[in-house]
Amino acid sequence: MSTTRRARWSMLAALAGVIAAGAFLATAELTALIVARGASPLEAVGAFVIDIVPQPLKELAISTFGDADKAVLLASLALAALIGAAIAGVLELFRPPFGAVLFAIVTVAAGAALVTRAAAGPLDALPAATGGVAAIGLLRLLAGALRRWRRGTAVPAPGNDARAVPGPDAPSLAGRRTFLRLALIGTAAAVVIGAGSRVIAGATASIAAIREALRLPAPRSRVTIPAGAELDVPGISPLFTPNADFYRVDTALTVPQVDPATWRLVIDGMVDRRVEFTFEDLLARGLDEYAVTLTCVSNEVGGGLVGNALWQGVPVRDLLKMAGPSADADMVLSRSVDGFTASTPLEALTDDGLDAILAVSMNGEPLPLEHGFPVRMVVPGLYGYVSATKWVTRLTVTRFDRDEAYWTPRGYSAEAPIKMSSRIDTPRVDTPVDAGTIAIAGMAWAQPIGVGRVEVRIDDGDWQKAALSAPVGTDTWVQWMLPWEASAGIHNLTVRAYDLNGEQQTEERAPIAPDGSSGWQRSLVTVR
Repeated sequence: MSTTRRARWSMLAALAGVIAAGAFLATAELTALIVARGASPLEAVGAFVIDIVPQPLKELAISTFGDADKAVLLASLALAALIGAAIAGVLELFRPPFGAVLFAIVTVAAGAALVTRAAAGPLDALPAATGGVAAIGLLRLLAGALRRWRRGTAVPAPGNDARAVPGPDAPSLAGRRTFLRLALIGTAAAVVIGAGSRVIAGATASIAAIREALRLPAPRSRVTIPAGAELDVPGISPLFTPNADFYRVDTALTVPQVDPATWRLVIDGMVDRRVEFTFEDLLARGLDEYAVTLTCVSNEVGGGLVGNALWQGVPVRDLLKMAGPSADADMVLSRSVDGFTASTPLEALTDDGLDAILAVSMNGEPLPLEHGFPVRMVVPGLYGYVSATKWVTRLTVTRFDRDEAYWTPRGYSAEAPIKMSSRIDTPRVDTPVDAGTIAIAGMAWAQPIGVGRVEVRIDDGDWQKAALSAPVGTDTWVQWMLPWEASAGIHNLTVRAYDLNGEQQTEERAPIAPDGSSGWQRSLVTVR
């Protein structure tokens, strides 16, 4: 067979594999809609990949793609699935039944990813199983039709009398018609069933619509914003980060859809009594407002994985008190509906001087879906991976020497207080500025003590004290600003902070793992 003809048949076989993969996904989505909501094989495999990817690659993905890291992962998985399906189609045509075997392996892998998820149900393997059966069956039918089509169009051997070769025989024509018919029906069915299942699932459980209609009670207390809390400096981050701009880093490949009406919080473990709360139970306790800055452990020095918001919720210590933690306990293992866990020191959740809360509101509205709707944890002074569990559904009182959280075996510390830090927002490295009087400005945070002062050094000059905004509280960042008579050239700007106890931000550079980056930010600025 000539190279050109083989390439033609290979392309048709690859198309058959892709159509079979579409049948897999469509059937799996339909099955999930009927018997196992949320059991999407592609998403389950994606979550599994997130779990097994080495920590340095996770950090690289976060630093490179930011909030788009999960979209990039899904797109990469889809591309890998497309290539794998094409390979399976070629194998099934030229080396049967290896294409079907490849689909069977994928089916088993997807089923394993589904049943090993947190809170997986007994029927969660069915979507992968039915999808695999549909895909293998359709692939074999398509490949069989292709083989019949190919046999009837074979090229005579060299030297034979071409005039003696008849046109396509009846089996060939039947094979071609069968292939085209199956390809069209399979493609149309995959699109209609797959898209329809997604639409029906969205229409029957639109958590976004439920959130939109939710009306939270007015808080009993509100945060007082003092005069001068926000500096009027172009280019500086706002005092409160808009919800749409607030960073998002979590392990959920797709945003969990949690209905407040069915949400439950269980407190168990080393307690006198197991207690359970509904969403209405939390609201009935009364909400209070808190201003808290959250920081991700993946935030590099000078990075943007930090944000400040007004939160409304109830103190975790009040709920824990109802359960009665054991005197031997020292940790609370919080769990999300998607299986993520965080290890929070028990004392951080029971200390009357720390406002660790279960938040239901962010900047005056119900929590956005991607930020933990309907309930999440907010704990001042601790990096998010040990405290800020989104979509929280369980608090297990335990000990650090008995249990570990999601990130601990992946190279991170079990306890991680936020390191004091400062950041230059303006002028920016990538934006030249004109000579003359300009403002060097940015943010600083030192939870839970509070920022005492910020100093800036220009080139090799003396440290200069920056003006600070009026602090909203010790759990939030502050803005700072220093006027500068900038001369033309390239200048090196350095910033450092002190807390209210007089302790200086460390100059020593440290990587993100195991407990957060550290060091002074140094920024090269071009002045024209």
